[in-house]
Formats: sequence, structure tokens, C-alpha cells
Amino acid sequence: MNNLLKVALLQLLPEKNLSGQLKKGISACRQAKDMGADIALFPEMWSDGYEIPQDAGQLSSLAIDSSGDFIHAFGQLAADLDMAIAVTFLEKTDSKPKNSVVLFDRHGVRRLHYAKVHTCDFGDERMLLAGDDFFVTDLDTANGNVKIGCMICYDREFPESARILMLKGAEVILVPNACPMEINRLSQLRARAYENMTAIATCNYPGGKPDCNGHSSVFDGVAYHRHESGSRDMEILEASEEEGIYMAEIDMEALREYRSREVHGNAYRRPKKYGLITSEESYFSPHSESRR
Repeated sequence: MNNLLKVALLQLLPEKNLSGQLKKGISACRQAKDMGADIALFPEMWSDGYEIPQDAGQLSSLAIDSSGDFIHAFGQLAADLDMAIAVTFLEKTDSKPKNSVVLFDRHGVRRLHYAKVHTCDFGDERMLLAGDDFFVTDLDTANGNVKIGCMICYDREFPESARILMLKGAEVILVPNACPMEINRLSQLRARAYENMTAIATCNYPGGKPDCNGHSSVFDGVAYHRHESGSRDMEILEASEEEGIYMAEIDMEALREYRSREVHGNAYRRPKKYGLITSEESYFSPHSESRR
């Protein structure tokens, strides 16, 4: 057992319809398995290539059931490949659709189902229904158990998202994404990894998808090695803009050793001082429609 968690980021251009997405997604997962992956992660809302029509009828026609054929196919594929798969989709509900991800373990068992909490209500995602909680699951891998959480794209911009996942035990956070990954957004991911001592793996669409530019990334969450002076670069992978499958190996033994001795995460928090964070009161309330 080598304690390396191998994550494949499926930085793929979308196809024109659901059947195309299914076919391309299955092929990419098979390639990821051939590359040795323990987990394959899709970019945000893979089922329709992150398309959000502003007409309610058109939007509804693109939404799919979380237990339908598309999602079921990836569960079966996970079992066939002995590899976990985090598949993303526009989820059909009784009201508005949700921006969701389902994580299947390597046995094809559904381990986590998360809907994006921080929907981009200043833009097209005003048409979507927000999720209402964050979840962490135990994921059985060939090299042992790993505690996995998920957040989606804009969730990244709220420190509370990763903080809650850390407090629930997450060691690795998977982040499906669909936006330009530039220095500031990459810095947010670095900060979330640093302050929570969690690994964070983000999968974006490549250049060629409007408003996306690749640069999928993995930060391993270990800022200091015990026997090395100074800090180290936690970014162990940053993809180019090109379409492709990008692999990173997260050293879980090193991460756990680091978490056992360092001062970040939950070590010296003062929760009783943070009341304003969970209050509706605010001294700064910009108009959401003026901000992106």
C-alpha cells in the first residue's frame, strides 16, 4: 500500500447533446483508469456542458434525474473499472434544476450527492435552485479509506464552504468548475488548501469552451515538510489550457502526518467569536446585480 491517491482531472470540451456527453465521458473515464487513476473528476455540470438557458422550459428539458440512465451509467462504469467517478449534471427536481455532483466509489456505490450551495445568482444560475448543505464521505480506495468532500466552482469564493468540509473531516475536496481560472481564483484554492490543511482538486473546462480556460489544478494541502526549512509550493498540478486528462498523485500519508502536527485547520479556532458569520446582519451589502 503506497498511500498515494491518484486523481484524474477530465478537462474536456463538451459535446452537443446528452448522448455525446455520455459517450465522451465514458471514454475519458476508461482512459483515466488506464493511467492508474483512483478517482476521475468531471468539470461542472458535465451532462449539458454547463449550458443554462434563461428560458425555464428549455432549461427544464436539459435537466436529468439523479437516478436516471445517464447517472446510472457512470455508477456501473465505476464498478466495472474499479475506480471512483465524480460525475456532474444539471439535476431535475420538483421545482428548479440544481447544479449537482454524484460521487460513486470503485464498487459503483453512490457515496455522495451534493448540489451547489453558492449558485451564481448574479448571472445565469439565478435559474437554479441552491443546495442546502455540505457533505463528506468515506471513500474506499485501493490504498485505503479517504475522507472526501465536494464543493462546486463559486463555492470556492466562500471560505465557509471548505471550512465546513474540513470540520466534517474532509481530507480531499473535489471541485468541479466552469469559469476562467486566473491568478486570483487559483489563489483562492491555494488559500482554502492552506488554511484547512486539505488537498483540493479542481477540474475546469479547457480553452475553447466559452468563459473557460483550463488550468485545472491540485493543491496537496501540505505547506511545510517536517525536515525542510521554509514553506513549499502546495500546487502539485496545474494544467494548460489544452483539452486532456491530467493526473496528480496526492500523498495521503504526508498529508495526515502534516495535519497531526500543524497549527492550521481546527487547531486554534475561536468559534464563539464568529457569530456575525452566521448572522443575517452585515455592514457591507453591495448590490448583487452589479458584481461578478
